[in-house]
Amino acid sequence: MKVSYDQKSDVLSVILKDGASVSESDEDKPGVILDYDEGGNLVSIEILDASKRVTEADKVEFQTTG
Repeated sequence: MKVSYDQKSDVLSVILKDGASVSESDEDKPGVILDYDEGGNLVSIEILDASKRVTEADKVEFQTTG
């Protein structure tokens, strides 16, 4: 999984499946784009105007639980 934030375009991207081809995109809610592969699996999420929608868009915290 890869998370990136582009300050210039104010877009937060979460790549769930690296290298997957996007077959379909859907704007689930205004400014939230979901990308799917040919099998209908979610492969990435893009959040437009991220600085207005996400707390600290330029900071990522990762946590696993066991």
